[in-house]
Amino acid sequence: MGNINKSLLNNRELSWLDFNERVMQEAQDTSVPLLQRLRFLGIYSNNLDEFYKVRVAGLERKIASKKDHSKRLGGGYTPVELLDKIKKKVEALQQRYNETFAEILHSLEKENIFILNERQLSEPQQVFAKQYFADILSPRIVPLMIRKNTKLPFLQDDNIYLAVKLTNKKKGKEVIRYSIIQVPVSTASPRFVVLPSENGRKEVMFIDDIIRLMLDDIFFMFEYISIEAHNFKFSRDAEITLDDDVSQSLVEKMETGVYKRLFSRPVRLTYDKEMPQDMLKLIINKFGLQKSLNVSPDSRYGQLRDLMKFPKIAPELEEPKLPPLSHPAIPQYSSFLNVIKKQDIILNYPYHKFGYFIDFLREAAVDPKVESIYITLYRVAEHSKVINALINAAKNGKHVVAVVELLARFDEEHNIDTTEALQQGGVKVINGIMGLKVHSKLALIRRREGVKTVGYTYVGTGNFNETTANSYTDLGFFTYDQEIADDALQVFNFLDNTHVRFECKHLSVSPYQMRKRFISLINKEITNAKAGKPAYIYLKMNSLTDETLIKELYKASMSRVEIRIIVRGACCLKPQMEGISENIRGISIVDKFLEHERFMIFCNNGEEVTYISSADWMIRNMDKRVEVAAPIKDKRLKKIIRDIFEIQWNDNVKARDLDTGKLNVYIDEEEHGAPEVRSQTALYDYFSKMAIKQ
Repeated sequence: MGNINKSLLNNRELSWLDFNERVMQEAQDTSVPLLQRLRFLGIYSNNLDEFYKVRVAGLERKIASKKDHSKRLGGGYTPVELLDKIKKKVEALQQRYNETFAEILHSLEKENIFILNERQLSEPQQVFAKQYFADILSPRIVPLMIRKNTKLPFLQDDNIYLAVKLTNKKKGKEVIRYSIIQVPVSTASPRFVVLPSENGRKEVMFIDDIIRLMLDDIFFMFEYISIEAHNFKFSRDAEITLDDDVSQSLVEKMETGVYKRLFSRPVRLTYDKEMPQDMLKLIINKFGLQKSLNVSPDSRYGQLRDLMKFPKIAPELEEPKLPPLSHPAIPQYSSFLNVIKKQDIILNYPYHKFGYFIDFLREAAVDPKVESIYITLYRVAEHSKVINALINAAKNGKHVVAVVELLARFDEEHNIDTTEALQQGGVKVINGIMGLKVHSKLALIRRREGVKTVGYTYVGTGNFNETTANSYTDLGFFTYDQEIADDALQVFNFLDNTHVRFECKHLSVSPYQMRKRFISLINKEITNAKAGKPAYIYLKMNSLTDETLIKELYKASMSRVEIRIIVRGACCLKPQMEGISENIRGISIVDKFLEHERFMIFCNNGEEVTYISSADWMIRNMDKRVEVAAPIKDKRLKKIIRDIFEIQWNDNVKARDLDTGKLNVYIDEEEHGAPEVRSQTALYDYFSKMAIKQ
């Protein structure tokens, strides 16, 4: 096919917005518990914030570049055309967002739950709100007076601000003052306050409105005849630029880069559509956004990512929690290493307990025969048990090596703190490789057994993070296979000494082997299909945007290879194009858990080849990151992964079609009469039954 025609691809940015639309669909789904619907609106808002800070900011850099400004992107758009397309699509989605929010609020009122503003409070609630302001909010508020001819004080992005207008008249002339107040959202002062209520009502208030209630008290020193406050928020470019100063360590460069990002250029402004034009014009001028397409009117409260943390005031309106399951092969209070020695283990979080991985590290930390522990860390939880186990292992005399990726976007500061904590605890820390982000999920324990040192290896699809493991679906693979352990040690040796070249026999590692390995497996299916043998490829991942791999899948489809793909997020491949991708079908699942696992199944003439991987099929994962994919050799485990795929493929409750002509249509609209399958519930039942059988 040569270079792929851009018209044969979905645009990555627009496809990502299609994914975020699926998130909004969950908020619109009346079968989803009401408070969970609110939280999906919060997730949508948070996603959109990051989209502007990363993807739109990058697009604007292309527009400003002489080299890239006219370059055709996926879908055939120039950067300017694409930015205009994004703006129109976001505006349409925002209209639906506001309508959905209003509809959910109406439904909550039927459940006797009310969100009140400053004009709707009873007298006791006013007393409560004023005391809350005095005790909690007032110490955190510093009004900034704004003048037309003065520089705007530094404002951090992602915060919520109130623009305040004070109007007075002197000698018949209107006198206006402007001020900005940051709404102090934090753990100590969350965005929502539960009010004292009567008659079985549950009432909640935005702290924005508590501040509005107290405007006269805040500005008591000024004379005015009217005062009003309107919400606004802006986002800055999230790109981090590292200095070339050779005298600085990577950690020092990262600290400088994170600090500089605070002052990066604004890329988006959203504001209360009721804001007066003079106030809006002042803010736009102060931010230098006069020519920006990314200035958007919004509702009274703006983008509401804080809805993710809406108070849990009605358990009956929440999604019921499924307690994580025990694995039948892992007895309680026994040696996990002995279990792995007897058989390979695969866990599917959050259906299984992530605590097993913590046990894996804790046992290694105290086992006198364990000599060393190696691990890659990308995003870890706050107060991480993984970090504690590694520090304890170092204190017990183990050689512990942690590769901490500092360039984990939006977790950079946390990972700098993690680096310092590990180093103080005696752990050897490697802060990644310049030019290659370490995104692999790999751990290796080396233990002295008799005259040999053997390895116990873990390869995962998700982060070593006990918090996100409760809500992200991921696979974790434990094995005593010494060939895989030898490969894992080579990966860690490479990360410690980047000049050391290596070739893994079993693990596929990017940027050196992974792309070639998957292309080889695709081509084998093409060869088998042409020979009349069975041929299929089943893929599950977060994003599918790599043009080279998409081209290979198109070639396979044209050779009559059956291809099924489950992609949660951006998908640049277009299924069901006549003559090109007729044999490719694609779905996306969005439900209460974030679908995050990546695995690949190839028919291989009936002897299936199965991989789990930390990598999506994206250019950055294949060429600019250190990623690891592990082959699953055990037939029992291969069957489990195949069963996971089949259960998800048959989802007719939360699956959406990725066919361009039917985009985001729920599968059940086409599959009338089929038994209802909600794959996340079905998988929990699947693993529950497996535990009972064994």
